[in-house]
Amino acid sequence: MSSEHIIKSYDEGLEHLRKLIGSMGQLAETQLYDAVDAVIRRDSDLAARVVQRDADLDYLEKEVAEIVVRLLALLQPVAVDLRVIVASLKMSADLERIGDYAANIGKRAIILNQSPPIAPVHALARMSRFAERQIRQVLEALENRDTHKALVVWTHDEELDEMTGGLFRELITYMMEDPRSITAATHLLFMAKNIERIGDHVTNIAESVYFLVEGEELSAGARRFSHASSLSSASENSSPKEL
Repeated sequence: MSSEHIIKSYDEGLEHLRKLIGSMGQLAETQLYDAVDAVIRRDSDLAARVVQRDADLDYLEKEVAEIVVRLLALLQPVAVDLRVIVASLKMSADLERIGDYAANIGKRAIILNQSPPIAPVHALARMSRFAERQIRQVLEALENRDTHKALVVWTHDEELDEMTGGLFRELITYMMEDPRSITAATHLLFMAKNIERIGDHVTNIAESVYFLVEGEELSAGARRFSHASSLSSASENSSPKEL
């Protein structure tokens, strides 16, 4: 095999890897949206489709792993190319896990739909929409090699944690007031925890994006810096108070 052909195959492999990660990201976001939509609309057929589609993400993750092995065997990549390959492998694992959590929500939706509806279910939708936005933003950060956006996604994970805590408190109160809702509320508790874990995997992807671009790991110092920058920006953009 000529060196020119090897380089062409190598470049095509990197491009294929990029497209696969993008496809996995879009599918993971769709899976989360449909899973929670199945809960809100009490659509067990949609929930079943979410569970079935989880195999598609598993297949794509295996394809990413195969390409990574092929690229490492083809040449010995260094610098940015090596970081792209390593980060892609890590991100594919995180996206596959997001799909697993979405499928778990789908499975519980099928069971939950057999019980009378309970009001706190709408808080789950708010959590889900936030997590979906996080997924979109981290994929945009990856596509544009935007470390600032990756940092924003990383720091906003705390908001999802707070939303999870708020829903937990609401559900506990709901169960205390109406013991008949305990089973349904417990399923919602687990669904909320699944979404929180999805958020954790999104922050992992943000870390991979940062590593890919900067060649170094994110640190607690970067979190503090990003938070301080957000506060500073908010202060500058706010109008002065009247005396």
